[in-house]
Amino acid sequence: MLSSSRQPKGVGWTSPLKSEASWRCEAPMDQIDRTSRLPLYYQLYEILRANITRGEWQPGDMIPPESELIERYRVSRTTVRQVLDMLVNEGLIYRQRGRGTFVAHPTVEQALVRIVSFTEDMRQRGFEPASKVLSSGLIPAPQDIAEKLQIEPGEELARLERLRLADDEPMSIEESYLVHRYCLGVLQGDYASNPLRQALEREYGIRLVRAKQVIRAILATPRLARLLSIPPRSALLFIERVSFSQQNVPVEFLRIYYRADRYSLYNELQG
Repeated sequence: MLSSSRQPKGVGWTSPLKSEASWRCEAPMDQIDRTSRLPLYYQLYEILRANITRGEWQPGDMIPPESELIERYRVSRTTVRQVLDMLVNEGLIYRQRGRGTFVAHPTVEQALVRIVSFTEDMRQRGFEPASKVLSSGLIPAPQDIAEKLQIEPGEELARLERLRLADDEPMSIEESYLVHRYCLGVLQGDYASNPLRQALEREYGIRLVRAKQVIRAILATPRLARLLSIPPRSALLFIERVSFSQQNVPVEFLRIYYRADRYSLYNELQG
């Protein structure tokens, strides 16, 4: 479920608040050309896709039900379902059992070429970033994190967990683990308002200049789903990252849980 402060509105079919004449005025005028050599399913795909990409159907809008699409375009239920599956696979629409099919919000892409903070990344894309601190404190380093940070198990770590939002919509959850001896007192900062990377550089002279990371697909636990406003077992992009300072010392271990319906990662390769 995509987080939204408004209820998804219907597109193009009768409701108790609209007359038939009213909703017919809103219906797309595109029609299937039965004299064309293009397959019916492809023509319908192009019509529905155009309604989304041109902005006639906005993110969060409910699209017409299968029965109306069948009647309007005079195609089979099999054709309609094939086209809807194509749009789902493309990430343009999503289904909610018992409610209907809705236009998806566009995903945010991040290039895998440099370290960039969430705040910087969102502002560059025209979103208003925000953070909520979920928990923070000092903990002994577990064995697995100690190995990644090249420290002894049990050494003190500063742990900071935040919910990241863009335009007030949950996007990701970040768990930061910092070697505390490099940044004593770091958790006293206000990280609901200020970037952690900025504080590390300004207060402690630590610049994160490179990172190693692993990306996996996982399913959201009930807790993650609740915080991210998505159904349990929704797909997430999970990143584990170790960031190094300008002295080539591992300083931060980071776990990030991204909503897969709102975030994608890309890389450019050369042959």
